[in-house]
Amino acid sequence: MSFAGRHDQALTVRVTAADAAAGPYLPVPVEIPAGTTRIDVAMAYAKAGDCIIDLGLMDPRATGFPSPAGFRGWSGGARDSFFVATDDATPGYVPGPIPPGAWTILLGLYRVPSGGAEVALSIQLDDAARPLWSPEPAAEVDDPIPGWYRGDLHCHTHHSDAKGAPEVLHEAARRAGLRFLAVTDHNTITQRRYFAPRSSKDLVFIRGEEVTTAAGHANVFGADSWIDFRMTAPADAHRLAAMVHRAGGLLSINHDKPPIPWRHELPMLDCMEVWQSHWFTGNWISLARYDERLRAGWRISLIGGSDWHQPAALAPPGPLGLGRPTTALWLPELSEAAVLRAVRAGRGYVTEGPDGPHLSITADGVPMGGSHPGEGEWMVEAEIRGAAGDRLVWVDAGGIVAEQEIPEDRWTARLTLPSPDRFLRAEIVAEASRDRLEAEFLQALQGRSLPAGVTRQDIATQPLRRALSNPVYVDRGTRPG
Repeated sequence: MSFAGRHDQALTVRVTAADAAAGPYLPVPVEIPAGTTRIDVAMAYAKAGDCIIDLGLMDPRATGFPSPAGFRGWSGGARDSFFVATDDATPGYVPGPIPPGAWTILLGLYRVPSGGAEVALSIQLDDAARPLWSPEPAAEVDDPIPGWYRGDLHCHTHHSDAKGAPEVLHEAARRAGLRFLAVTDHNTITQRRYFAPRSSKDLVFIRGEEVTTAAGHANVFGADSWIDFRMTAPADAHRLAAMVHRAGGLLSINHDKPPIPWRHELPMLDCMEVWQSHWFTGNWISLARYDERLRAGWRISLIGGSDWHQPAALAPPGPLGLGRPTTALWLPELSEAAVLRAVRAGRGYVTEGPDGPHLSITADGVPMGGSHPGEGEWMVEAEIRGAAGDRLVWVDAGGIVAEQEIPEDRWTARLTLPSPDRFLRAEIVAEASRDRLEAEFLQALQGRSLPAGVTRQDIATQPLRRALSNPVYVDRGTRPG
């Protein structure tokens, strides 16, 4: 089968509540003839609060979950139209060869009303001569200067549901003073077309993807390839983790708190986003779930990320912006590989922002993420910068084991503790800085309502963490599963 010029198709798909109950994705097959060099798809339906349909595309190589190939793009609910061509594609979609055969328009049944919905699909095909897209070579960065480096491990561009282009996010990260950045657009890796060639000694980009489902979100860091997001059963999370690790990546659960907690089964994790956006966006819930997993014997590195959705224009810095919070890592060199190793090993801490307090701990010389033999008393140290008048809190599996006032901005805490229960970590809790930080947060809301599930009572009574360290584990620790 072939054609000359343009070729148009129109389909109407009836989606029902029964379809949504059967699974979150509805495949719509479309036959693409040989010679096609561009596919345009537009979707129309009666969008409403109870009717939201997502949109994506798979080529004939795709299989059922988990598919290693065939992904050609995902809009989620951010776009109702896209194109894929041999030489270019809509952000979020993959340009390149267009093989003939059965392609699949993927409808995501995010919300379907009880009465169902009519979805109109328009497909336009073109066979005009076009070149074949090829990616720019990825930059290889290895800056051999050891030290503490700060970055953001969760942000978005217009390749998913943000308004801003990669170029704008790049400049925002420069202005924030970040040294590494994981761009984690939802269910796609097409943002790498921009970022992969542009890593530098000033700012290293980490390959990322946010696997996004109605039952939870998870970040993938450093995977060589796209990771299939089409989980339909609770146990699919284990298949997701296996796929991520085969691809050389790390898996992290995101913002395990309202409104989108993790409801899949808990797979083999490398890390967990314990702090997302400002502390007062409910992060005490994520922290409690993190501690619960540590008590159960998991060894999961603690990380943070802003979940910043870049606007179309540069925004002024603030407590809800890029790099809020920041993950700080001790690196022997600045490179993607070093960042991934440090994240996996837990060699770092999370702080409120690019200029937030420094907090690193050791126990008898064992660094964060390391294992301590556990017997006898522990000689512990915490190196703190920029938190005078606040409070240092030491925590193990049973709760708070010690507290110290931070007397000055450059201070090293030293104390002797009984062998802790399963792990030991530290927090900086706002005291002298609390009124200022609380006022800045409320002002940044600019009259908007509080984040989901957060009340004025929470803001008045919850401890305001400024920094969280990774744990030092008792003995080697074990991992469930």
